[in-house]
Amino acid sequence: MLPPSLSTSADLEKLASDIKQWATEFGFAEARIVEPELEQYRPQFEQWLEKGYHAGMDYLANHSELRFQPDNLHPGTQRVISLRMHYLPQSVETVKRLATKDKAYIARYALGRDYHKLIRKRLTQLAKKIEAQVGAHGYRAFVDSAPILERQMAEQAGMGWIGKNTLLLTPKAGSWFLLGEIFTNLPLPVDEPTQTRHCGSCTACLTQCPTDAFVEPWVLDAGKCISYLTIEHKGPIPVELRSKMGNRVFGCDDCQLVCPWTKFAKYTTEDDFQPRHNLDSEDLVSLFEWDEATFLKNTEGSPIRRTGYENWRRNLAVALGNAPFSERVMKSLQAASNDASELVKEHVDWAIAQQHK
Repeated sequence: MLPPSLSTSADLEKLASDIKQWATEFGFAEARIVEPELEQYRPQFEQWLEKGYHAGMDYLANHSELRFQPDNLHPGTQRVISLRMHYLPQSVETVKRLATKDKAYIARYALGRDYHKLIRKRLTQLAKKIEAQVGAHGYRAFVDSAPILERQMAEQAGMGWIGKNTLLLTPKAGSWFLLGEIFTNLPLPVDEPTQTRHCGSCTACLTQCPTDAFVEPWVLDAGKCISYLTIEHKGPIPVELRSKMGNRVFGCDDCQLVCPWTKFAKYTTEDDFQPRHNLDSEDLVSLFEWDEATFLKNTEGSPIRRTGYENWRRNLAVALGNAPFSERVMKSLQAASNDASELVKEHVDWAIAQQHK
C-alpha cells in the first residue's frame, strides 16, 4: 500500500526527480532508477565460473538465487536506485607514478578512506531522506557488499555501458567512480536503459593489460589480474607474472588509464578520498619497512587493510624486485630475508635475484 502522497503517477515522477536531486546533495554524481531483469546475465556468469576465471574468489559462486533475483536479497524490492560517486583526487599522478619504478603505485580508489564506509553512510542518508518525505518505504543499501550485479543494473538504468574491460563506462566520466545501490519497495518510474556499448573497435584495455588478463572482450581471467593478485589472492604470486606487475602494490588502474573515455573523468570533491600517509607518492622501501603495527595504524579505515600485512609485504617485495637497482633496496630486502615469513621470504629472495640481474 502506497502512502497517500504517492497516489498518482505524477507523485511518483516527482519523487523520482527529487531523489536524483537529493543524491547530488549527498555527494553522488548521478542517480538512476531501474527495475532490474538479471536472469539474462546468468548463462554468461555461470560459464565464466565454470572456466575458473574467478580464481580464488569462491564467494562469487555462491548465492545465485540472490544475485539474479533482487527480491530474494531484499523482499518486496520493486526498484533499485543506482548511484555513482567520483573518487579520483585531482592532486595525484597516475601514468607518471607508474613510470617512477622506485615509488609505489596504489589504485587511486584506495588512497584515502575506505569507500564502503563513506558511500554506505551517504546511501543511508538518502534513504532516510526519502523516508522522511513519504514514510517507511522498505529499503536496503549496498556498497560492494552483497551478491549484486551492480554494473549490469547500472547499465540497465542507463547510467553507462559495461566496457570491454568489464568496468562501467559513461561518456560523462569514463570509469573513475564507485557504485552503490538502494533497493526499495517503491514502484518508482524507471530510466531508459543503455542501448549501445560505445567501445567500438577499440582494444586498448585488452592489449595493454600488463599481465594479459583479458581472455577476450568483456571476459577477465581474475587469476592473471593484478588487482586480484595484490588484494584478494592468498599465497605466492605466480612467478611468471611477477616481473609484469611493476610497482603496482595494491590494485591496478591500467585498463582505465588507457581507455579513451578516461579523458572525461571528473575529480572528486570528497575529502575522504584524498591521499593519506603520502600513499600517492611514497617510495617502495619506506612502505616495505613498515612493521605490522605501523601497517595497522596507517591502514586504519583504509581499503588497503583488506590485503593484510603479509600480503602487503609480499606485494612490495615483488615491486622491489622490479625496481631499479640500488644499495638501499638490496639492504632492505636482505634484512627482511632473515626473519620474514615463508610467504614473504619467497618473494624477497626472488626480488634479490632480480636485483642481481
